[in-house]
Amino acid sequence: MTVISALDVTAVRAEFPALLRTTRAGLPVVYADAPGGTQVPQSVITAMTDYLIGHNSNIEGEFAATRETDDIISAARDEAAIFVGGDREGIAFGQNMTTLNFSLSRALGRSLAPGDEIVVTLLDHDANVSPWLLLAQDLGLTVRTVTLTTELDIDLASLENMLNDRTRVVAYTLSSNAVGTLTPGTEIARLAHGAGALAWADAVAYAPHRRVDVETLDCDVLLCSPYKFFGPHMGIAWVRPELSARLQPDRVRPAGMTPLGHRFETGTLSHEAIAGTRAAISYLSSLGGTSVSSDALDRAYDAIVAHERSLTDRFLEGVRHIDAITVHGRQTVDGRVCTFGMSIAGVDPADAARALDNAGIFSWNGNFYAQGVMEHLGLPLDDGILRLGFAHYATEHEIDRCIDTLAAVAGGAP
Repeated sequence: MTVISALDVTAVRAEFPALLRTTRAGLPVVYADAPGGTQVPQSVITAMTDYLIGHNSNIEGEFAATRETDDIISAARDEAAIFVGGDREGIAFGQNMTTLNFSLSRALGRSLAPGDEIVVTLLDHDANVSPWLLLAQDLGLTVRTVTLTTELDIDLASLENMLNDRTRVVAYTLSSNAVGTLTPGTEIARLAHGAGALAWADAVAYAPHRRVDVETLDCDVLLCSPYKFFGPHMGIAWVRPELSARLQPDRVRPAGMTPLGHRFETGTLSHEAIAGTRAAISYLSSLGGTSVSSDALDRAYDAIVAHERSLTDRFLEGVRHIDAITVHGRQTVDGRVCTFGMSIAGVDPADAARALDNAGIFSWNGNFYAQGVMEHLGLPLDDGILRLGFAHYATEHEIDRCIDTLAAVAGGAP
């Protein structure tokens, strides 16, 4: 067995053409924007181009290109299932996580009754909140919202107190896209199932940083986005097959209903994005030393976690000494990923992001659709916070550049 003890960051960076970008002054760009979407390796670009040149077709026809497209989608379903650690029958592809979640929640809604309850959390991206709020308006459901701890984690006591025999779904994130919190997903699922409810997990901000395993997480639905883990813009859902078989999706009459995940795939999919997603999963597996397999992905994520923990510790230690900066959430590497939401005293987040851009550092400002987090922090939704986040292709030198530039911004000399 190949054991990857440490990430070769130089070799990793050579896979990503975008990392060669420089500013007009010739300074290498720092991509501190990973929570909004990661860069892609050359293999993803090649796979998408190859599909469009050599195999572009609709599905289920009787000629070579359409058969090849069917084979690519089938292989992608197999490999996405390995990526999430679940049955291939549960895999559904879609435009993005938000679109898939609206579709899935509507399908579940056909089995709900007035007075049924949905639990959401303040930590979540609104893509796992608004679908439930809108469904509740239509069906007379009750939505309850779990509060947060001082470290911006889901308050498990608050969650447990909300559960009752009318709870049908607990919708939660595995990692905050705004402040980097890792949540106790397995424990949340245990509490949900103890109340007879479904565990409905958003893994969009989790999958770039931690190994997804739906069986360990014990969730019933998991959603993620390949463009957050080095692939193209699209979404993936995994639905536990026994649940999927019970749901009534929105579907045109002639459309096929097998495999089970295909029931939630409306219209013609982006086949080139599916090809690119296969390549992204293959790239991640290659960090573990072999072709796509659970073992390879386990090894790859072990190396990613070790590298990102080092980056996280370096960043937190560096900004800790800048008095004007408040990093929201956890202050240590434990219980978080390499995503940092922060406020700078006296500096508007948009102004800070522009100052970072002037220094060749790409970052984000705003609310990131994490409305509950902003409300909990008492911050204006329109202004939000400044967010820097890093993927495994980031270096210690880049972290240091970010810290130095943040110190200058905080000191009033961007």
